[in-house]
Amino acid sequence: MTREGRQRESLDGQVLLLAAGLADLAVSTLGSAVGTARGLLRRSDAAELAAEAEHDLRARGRLVLDRYGTVPLPHLEILARHAVARKTADDV
Repeated sequence: MTREGRQRESLDGQVLLLAAGLADLAVSTLGSAVGTARGLLRRSDAAELAAEAEHDLRARGRLVLDRYGTVPLPHLEILARHAVARKTADDV
């Protein structure tokens, strides 16, 4: 087998291992989530927990939109604004 063939086989094997590991992680996480959900449904304060979870999700959503929703000003634009503000302050 050529070196390229071994590398390709090795790469395929690595991809397969990564996919299997990811699938196992997803299944175990899902199993934990289902167990946690069952436990939460048995609680008497489930409505309060659901309202709190909704509040937390909204806060997370707001943070994500703030982080990725706005385009930051270019660095040079910020520097130019600082220079103009400094010059205006010196002129006064």
